[in-house]
Amino acid sequence: MPEGDSVFQAADRLRAALEGRVLTRTDFRVPRYATADLSGELVESVLSRGKHLLVRTPDWSIRTHLKMEGEWRVYAPGERWGRPAHLARLVLATDHAVAVGFELGEVELLARADEASALAFLGPDLLGPDWDAAEAVRRLAAQPERPIAVALLDQRTLAGLGNVYVNELCFLRGIRPHRAVADAGDLDRLVDLAHRLIVANRSRSARVTTGVDRRGQRLWVYGRAGQPCRRCGTLVERGELGRERVDTVTDPQERVVFWCPSCQR
Repeated sequence: MPEGDSVFQAADRLRAALEGRVLTRTDFRVPRYATADLSGELVESVLSRGKHLLVRTPDWSIRTHLKMEGEWRVYAPGERWGRPAHLARLVLATDHAVAVGFELGEVELLARADEASALAFLGPDLLGPDWDAAEAVRRLAAQPERPIAVALLDQRTLAGLGNVYVNELCFLRGIRPHRAVADAGDLDRLVDLAHRLIVANRSRSARVTTGVDRRGQRLWVYGRAGQPCRRCGTLVERGELGRERVDTVTDPQERVVFWCPSCQR
């Protein structure tokens, strides 16, 4: 599932293509909104909120969530799409660009007045202008018995982290992903590191947590089961955390975790 920085970058691309322009065509290829037509509406703003992407007109807010397979691509008018048309779930066109959302996990058309309540469940947005570290720490501390990895993945706690960041954060703080929040040490430092890490990556084409931006060297533990820890040489282990709802708009699912048994206690 894309992390908050990927959605932030997608919002940047759509902002450059759509913001300040009038929609000439909209095509909602989901049954619920098959008859919706926002042509003639001015796109006032495009932004990300955690893992949600919002395209706003004066009256409407189009909310999309990429889930596992979704992506947004931008084309020039008349340009051939790089993916099959039957995978498109939403098309937003202006005189200057065509934005196509392929395999979007969720598409929702909201009245602007309803947008805030629809997203009220989200915790502080790590990449938002209103980022509130103290509130994120408070929400983490309020769930002391949960595994720290599950608590960090819960979008109601803080919005924007996915599996990659959570596994890397746990390594960098020397915490096993299974450890309870109450035993995870200094939550202020953990939340501060999460914020600094995702901000540092928000404009990068490839996510880097090691400080080495080279293929195969960018991550500490995520996806590296059976390989030597970059710090101590101990083999990285892989496991799963049990099924638990970690986002009120996604199905419960098992989360794969990676850790160094020597560096993370």
